[in-house]
Amino acid sequence: MNQTNPQAEPHGLLDSTDHSRESASRTYVYPVVSRRAGGVSIGINLNPNNACNWRCIYCQVPDLTRGTAPSIDLALLENELRTMLEELQHGDFMARRVPEDARRIEDVAFSGNGEPTSSPEFLQAIDVVTRCMAESGLLGRIKLRLITNGSLVDRPTVRQGIAKLRLANGEVWFKLDAGSRKRIALINNVDLDPLGVLRRLRDCGELCPTWVQSCFFALDGFAPNETEILAWLDILGQAKERLDGVHLYGLARPSLQPEAPRLARLQQAWLELLAARTRKLGLKVRISP
Repeated sequence: MNQTNPQAEPHGLLDSTDHSRESASRTYVYPVVSRRAGGVSIGINLNPNNACNWRCIYCQVPDLTRGTAPSIDLALLENELRTMLEELQHGDFMARRVPEDARRIEDVAFSGNGEPTSSPEFLQAIDVVTRCMAESGLLGRIKLRLITNGSLVDRPTVRQGIAKLRLANGEVWFKLDAGSRKRIALINNVDLDPLGVLRRLRDCGELCPTWVQSCFFALDGFAPNETEILAWLDILGQAKERLDGVHLYGLARPSLQPEAPRLARLQQAWLELLAARTRKLGLKVRISP
């Protein structure tokens, strides 16, 4: 069993431009300062093998491979999370590692280096996390989030897990970077029928409060064209009754994929215009340029 080595822990301040999974020298648990969450997010990485069933061209995971999560050491996960919560709440981690204006725990988030719902222990991991949150007095006070590409929502165990999130003051952040089959293939490197994406998004929103998360950027010097924007808006329009809102965000950290030189940040004004069009659908929108 791997053990945390306190002497190996880095000593620099965390910031939103670096979401290193090694920030606290643990296998499954890593704290980050999240610009979207607004404080410290405690990440749960169920994909320490850097494997994902998608390969988004803006992904910041090093040595990303196509695949699924490995078997998880649930006892180690529980130990790491319990000690991390203790350090954040009662130790000096906040003072040493977190900027003063971000010294608050905002959420615990299943995220990490791949698709968390691909873990064979996804359901059990939710039980471990909710137990640790309850013991530390955080259950019901902060969010338990699942950050997912939504591709496995049809699996019964994934649906059960998402339903459990609702009971733990949870919510889902469901990736939707494009609305057409062609652009989904270009951005996420998967062949998906947009109608299937819409169905899974609607199902997810019925199981648990759900926000869409969409990353927009310039590719080869061009922002998404009007046809692509309309396709994206169309999916949102058909799912809006089951959505809590939309997170629009840009590139905060450099991609570690081969396409990285082709990507560039869009100006905030571009995202603001898209946000205005999205709000006309009756949806809440948050922007992280």
